[in-house]
Amino acid sequence: MLVVVLTACAPEREPAPGAGPPPAAPSRAAENGSIPENESISVDDSAHAAIANLDPALLAAVRAAAADARTRGVELKVTSGWRSAEYQQRLLDEAIALYRSEEEARKLVHPPEKSKHVTGQAIDIGPTAAADWLVQHGADYGLCQAYANEMWHFELLTTPGGRCPQPLSDASG
Repeated sequence: MLVVVLTACAPEREPAPGAGPPPAAPSRAAENGSIPENESISVDDSAHAAIANLDPALLAAVRAAAADARTRGVELKVTSGWRSAEYQQRLLDEAIALYRSEEEARKLVHPPEKSKHVTGQAIDIGPTAAADWLVQHGADYGLCQAYANEMWHFELLTTPGGRCPQPLSDASG
């Protein structure tokens, strides 16, 4: 089974001839919560909207898990966190275009009104070894894998030390 992970990138712009480096102000991508494809950010990067707009309880749980994982040689990185409704809609539109089916796209991407990323109640963790560590130990922090087809997607679905519910097969449910 091939699983495609959709992320969005801000379009690259060529600098004007003789122009210096771009200003250090936050990019529009950072404002909408996007993280460039194949990149990740630290769970401690509170300046990035993807982290700053997370639910405080989720963020505290992820940071506690990341600290413990680090002591075991595993670095949890954030590949997606909070997303604006507009960015979430763009991801859904891109998935529909890719899969040529809204039904197939919705197995991986919720519309904004259903997305836990938009409410700040979901986080995607990478790389694979880190997501795997969190699948195994996340319940200790209340963090659970929400969808069987997305080993990277975590939500607070139990109390710390509790038992995670069985992941849903995909996001279409």
